[in-house]
Order: sequence, then structure tokens, then C-alpha cells
Amino acid sequence: MKKGVIFDLDGVIVSTDGLHYKAWKQMADREGIYFDQLINNRLRGVSRMESLAIILERAEKTYTDEEKLEMASMKNELYRESLSTLTPNDILPGVTPVLEKLRAMGVKLAIGSSSRNTPAILKQIGLGDFFDAVADGNQIQNSKPDPEVFLLAAKLLGLPPEDCVVVEDAFAGIDAAKAGGMKALGVGDASRYEKADITAPTLAEIAPEKLIE
Repeated sequence: MKKGVIFDLDGVIVSTDGLHYKAWKQMADREGIYFDQLINNRLRGVSRMESLAIILERAEKTYTDEEKLEMASMKNELYRESLSTLTPNDILPGVTPVLEKLRAMGVKLAIGSSSRNTPAILKQIGLGDFFDAVADGNQIQNSKPDPEVFLLAAKLLGLPPEDCVVVEDAFAGIDAAKAGGMKALGVGDASRYEKADITAPTLAEIAPEKLIE
């Protein structure tokens, strides 16, 4: 049995996709850059600057590094302002019972997210002090599919990677989990990814016992 479960945050515990999309869209519109939901889907699980690079594939001009930083900062400010609208009601359906059951079983729980806004999001949804460890974009150099954030989460839990399960909704996250030597549960979009060890439409649709097998 696995001793720890590491959860991606966005798309697994809570969905802020709509907030991210609106913020990137506002930034792109100001610059006259085409941006839609299809492009937005490519941004899942990757860092802010890597996301910007994907968006700038459609740009008609070349931006300096300083301009890119300003654009990324603009997007993040818009996004952070929208986070104030989050409440515990935004936790995805069925997630809380799974978390509580795993904790009752003595399983260690962690967050492994590339987002630098992870602490603010957890606080807004009432889970700021719930997890045994939190590894996020403020502590890492490489975003997924690099396994750095999951390896850090396992280290913070005091567990070897092979004793951990990762729950992810993005292909890049599954790749990161596997690269780190961990079992991976794919939910949402990642439920159709062949590299996932197990899959379920949502976290609520898999028994906690099955998750840690």
C-alpha cells in the first residue's frame, strides 16, 4: 500500500481554469493576440512563462524579455484579483470525502502544483492547513513534465517516491509523476492518457483503497 498521495491543485481539488482563461484572455486581447479555449487547454500543468510562450506563438510582433515579464505579471495580477471570489464551495464535488477518508486511513497528503498562487488558493477554499506538505511554484525551478515538484512533495512528506501516488488532470502532470517514479491516477483530461496507471473521470469516482494499492 502507498503511504502518501500527492494532489495537483487546479483541476483536481478545485477548478480555476475559468479564472486563468479570463485573465490570459484579457492580457491577450490588450495585445491583439488571438487566444481561445483550445490554446488555453495547452496551458494546463505548465508554468506561467511557458504558458505565455505558447500564447505568443500567435503574436504578430516579437517581445523583449522585459515585456514578457510585464505581460506575465499583468496576467497574474488579473488572476490573483479573481481568486478572492473562491470559497470552500468551489472544491470539486466529492473531493472532501476522499481527502477525509485517506487521512482517516493514516495516509499522508500533499499538494504538488506548479502554481505560485497555491497558498492563496488553499486559503480561499478553506484547506490552508489541511495538507501535511505543500510543494508549489514558489519552491521549484522546473515545471511539469519535470518531476521536481512531486519529488519535493515526497521529500516534504518524508517518503520515497515509490511510496507515493500522484493525482493529476494534465498529461504533463502524469509524465512528471512517472518520471519521478510514482504511481499516477489520471482524472479529467488525463483519464484518457495511456501513461496513467489508473484512471477515473473524477477523484470522487475512485475508492481511496484502490488509489493507494
